[in-house]
Amino acid sequence: MLPIKLNDHSVGIVLKELVRRAIVTIRAERFKFEATAKVGYDGSMTDVFTSADTAAQALYESSFRECFPSVGMIGEEDTPDIPCTIDGVDAYFTVDPLDGTKAFVRQQSHGTSTMVALVVDGEVASAWIGDINTQEIYGYRPGSDKVHRISEYEYSQYLHTQKFEQTISNQYVLLRDPLSMAPTAVEKLANCFCKNHSDGGSIGTWMARLWKGEFAGAIMDPGHQTPWDDTPLIGISQKLGFVFLRSDGYDPWEEYEPELVREVKARLHWTAIIHRSNLDQVL
Repeated sequence: MLPIKLNDHSVGIVLKELVRRAIVTIRAERFKFEATAKVGYDGSMTDVFTSADTAAQALYESSFRECFPSVGMIGEEDTPDIPCTIDGVDAYFTVDPLDGTKAFVRQQSHGTSTMVALVVDGEVASAWIGDINTQEIYGYRPGSDKVHRISEYEYSQYLHTQKFEQTISNQYVLLRDPLSMAPTAVEKLANCFCKNHSDGGSIGTWMARLWKGEFAGAIMDPGHQTPWDDTPLIGISQKLGFVFLRSDGYDPWEEYEPELVREVKARLHWTAIIHRSNLDQVL
């Protein structure tokens, strides 16, 4: 064994490489996967997992145990929580091997991703999201103040926050579901923008459209918080200067600090994600 400790750069390289390998693993399953029904968060048998989920989860789990044996892990697909064994430190990975499994089963050419994050003492130290279809990877290493967008050919660019500093009345807002049944405060916020667009599938690729500047805001319905979905989204969004707002749908929106959950919890409020430079225009 080499007497070498991993630094922030090497941790970032390992995590990015694991996401790339997960993308390759999942893409290899696209036309030969096996799908099985599973219980959704609402208790009904409406969710699904596939052999691609299982293969990618196994890749992450074995790699984390080999590269970071003392760091804990919280994974989605039938993986036991692995505790952190570092004295005086609370460090763990969150893993969503395949987000947007239903889109994957439908063989869509959008809306699927793989996501991983590293939390150290309550802070998202690193987060990476890979788009299964475009093979783009978004993320940042520990200790970095920059978020990268890396193409399938390994071309990299920084996502710059300057692009978000613009009048939102000329920009689009991104929704998870159509606005037709939304309550008053949600409709009022959405009307601050010139147009809205609803899209489903992976929450990771959905949020990437905000980070790239295609949209100036995003609004999510009440639902569920999970470590594997929420943690990387919170990390990358906050690194880029986005803030989180909440409302019950009728009371005014308020800024809040999103919770890094360690188990599935109900999210009872509407959530809006806006860049801090545009916050005054909204509030």
